[in-house]
Amino acid sequence: MKQFDKYGNSVTFKSGNKIEVVNYDIDLRLVGVGKSAAVFNINSTGLALKVFHPLFHHLAVEEAEIYRSLEQIPYYPTLHESGSNYIVIDLIEGSTLYQCLNQGIEVSDQIIYEVDHALMLARDKGLNPSDVHLKNIFITTSGNIMIVDVARFKQVQYCPKWTDTKKAFFKYYQKGIIPKKMPTILLDTIGTLYRKYK
Repeated sequence: MKQFDKYGNSVTFKSGNKIEVVNYDIDLRLVGVGKSAAVFNINSTGLALKVFHPLFHHLAVEEAEIYRSLEQIPYYPTLHESGSNYIVIDLIEGSTLYQCLNQGIEVSDQIIYEVDHALMLARDKGLNPSDVHLKNIFITTSGNIMIVDVARFKQVQYCPKWTDTKKAFFKYYQKGIIPKKMPTILLDTIGTLYRKYK
């Protein structure tokens, strides 16, 4: 716990609303930055540290509680520790669905069905899976599905993101109407337009 507290406290962000990391412990390697937090690989541990920006510290507690609710469901990483501004979960080796589309790695129907099943199991726990999108669904190196970024699984309102993604998969991707490999600028433009007009 003290070691993880040390890592969590070592991470500093640039002042302001933008999530921009300024400094972090030498044992950490930055692997990604999102809308509310930064994620690090803790060297030689097989663990990932997610540190929340000061404006979003409350999400650390909320996400930790949700991961505890999802224990024993193999589609979600295990929560190993949490603090006032961080959580520690399994480090996932693999590619997100976003990376698959970007790199031309084919996504099968079975992957979509497995994601549906994983979300159904979360609903069985009384949760409301929300903000499920291409960047928080992994296909691991062993071919399994893992879903991360579950902080909004307790929100009350309905979130259509996964339903709309699934519809687009069967209507456009599966039928070859859109290419199996898409450049980053195209994927990001689609995401921006979706958020703007949905």
